[in-house]
Amino acid sequence: MAIFLTGSTGYLGSYLATGLFRGHRDSLNLLVRAKNQQEARERLWQSLQLHMEFAEFQEHITSRVRIFLGDLTNLQFGLPDDEYQMLMQSTDSLIHCAASLNRKSEKQCLNVNLRGTLEVIQLARRAQDHHGLRRFSHVSTVAVAGMRQDENVQEDNAIDWARSDYDPYARTKKFCEHMVHQLLPEVPRTIFRPAIVMGDSRRPETTQFDMVRAFSVLASLPVLPLRATDRIDIVPADYVGKAIVHIHQKAAAKYPRYHLSSGAGSQTYRELTDALALAGGSRPRTCHRSAARFPER
Repeated sequence: MAIFLTGSTGYLGSYLATGLFRGHRDSLNLLVRAKNQQEARERLWQSLQLHMEFAEFQEHITSRVRIFLGDLTNLQFGLPDDEYQMLMQSTDSLIHCAASLNRKSEKQCLNVNLRGTLEVIQLARRAQDHHGLRRFSHVSTVAVAGMRQDENVQEDNAIDWARSDYDPYARTKKFCEHMVHQLLPEVPRTIFRPAIVMGDSRRPETTQFDMVRAFSVLASLPVLPLRATDRIDIVPADYVGKAIVHIHQKAAAKYPRYHLSSGAGSQTYRELTDALALAGGSRPRTCHRSAARFPER
């Protein structure tokens, strides 16, 4: 039996795959968008090369991985019936990490996040009916809490359907959580809500250039449209990946939902921008004290 992992070629998914390879013995069923097995392996290596040498990658891929060439947004992932049956019958738990982070495209978020999650749920239901599932772990986001300011948000009460959402990404992820609870009532479910996932606490390298570029642009502005004392909740990908893998592999999770965030330990905008300015050899920037808080991931 195997763990079905979505998003293995993505940033956070690469940490999940690596954590499962190195800390556990389970086989992995990986869904990869590719024309053939060779292209799929190349995509996986591009994702995992930050974490391991090629020899280790080859060993894991050869002995512990079954690659399914498909797409989340297609019916039964676009797999032939025999391959879909093989996937369903060999899966005993699922970690659904794949998602569209395109906050500007409601169409993209609807297709990937809602339709994709529904297909993963359908697979889970069929596996549950066939042989039973150990766990369904769903990677969501703290942004499902909606637009808030100066509030303490508890995991179990984070979703308030009367609140406005930050963007299509947050809105679709909120509905994804709802579908998981409504459509998988008999399956043990764990929801993970990371904050802003960026970087690795163990090394300076990262492949997540979009977030780094955003902070670099902010640091270059003469006056920042931010309040100096607002906190921005950033968590390193290695912390998030380790937490998800560890809890998913426990015999029983203690809680149904986990906020993976830095909380009260979050750095302020002033601390972040001063550190960026110092690293870049420029002067610290002035923050605009009346600016609104940016949404968290």
